[in-house]
This record gives sequence, structure tokens and C-alpha cells, in this order.
Amino acid sequence: MTYHRTLAILKPDCVRKNFIGKVLRRIEDAGFKICALQMMQLTREHAEGFYDVHRERPFFNDLVDFMTSGPCVPIVLEKNDAVEDFRTLIGATDPEDADEGTIRKLYADNKGENIVHGSDSPENARKEIEYFFGASGIPLDAK
Repeated sequence: MTYHRTLAILKPDCVRKNFIGKVLRRIEDAGFKICALQMMQLTREHAEGFYDVHRERPFFNDLVDFMTSGPCVPIVLEKNDAVEDFRTLIGATDPEDADEGTIRKLYADNKGENIVHGSDSPENARKEIEYFFGASGIPLDAK
């Protein structure tokens, strides 16, 4: 069975540039249902926990610094083939490599500040949704 939920995070650059509405409109226009959404300021500990998989990589500290530099907006999205479709919608990590019309091509400045996070696999989508929304009472699996 294909997992039909994914996690998106509108990153601090998206919030700072006042692009939340523009990005949400593109997400909804692509057929995604917003199941949960919250604006929050990540603590260093929360950001380090979320990005723990990258801890040994050279960009880890810069990533954590960026993700704690201002509020972000984690979102649970639902759609058939949610993970794959959302990754297509947002485009390549580096906006220079992203396809025309993708969210990152339209709104991101660079690879480090690329507007939005999207889960990269159904397994990670489940973990990431749990990380941000597990205690909120929303169902973690699509119906």
C-alpha cells in the first residue's frame, strides 16, 4: 500500500519572506489536503533531533542554525502518492537544479535556504509526522 501522507516544513526563509500563503496555495492547487499545520520556533535540541541523520555531515551545524533562525511551519499533507508527488512539486534541493515551476525554483535563494522540506520516503514521512505531530492527537495514518 502506498503511504498517502507526507510532512512538509515551510522553513524560516519562507516565513521571513512572507511566502507562506503563496506556497500553501501551490500545495493545495496540486491536490494536497492539509491535515495539520502549526507555526513554531524550533529549539536547537528539536532541530538537532529532527536532522540527526545528518549529524556527521559538514553542513549539520549550518542547517540547525538556519532552522532555528526563525519560525517554521510543519504541515501534514495527504494525497495519493503524497511523498513522491510532493517531492516533484518542490523540486531539487538546489533551486538552480530544480525544474521550472517548482516551489524551490520559484521561491528559494540557494541550496541552504531552499524554502521547504519534504519527506524523502514513506517510512521517513511516518517518523517525521510523529516527530512533529505525535502528541497532537491527529491520526498518523491516512484513512
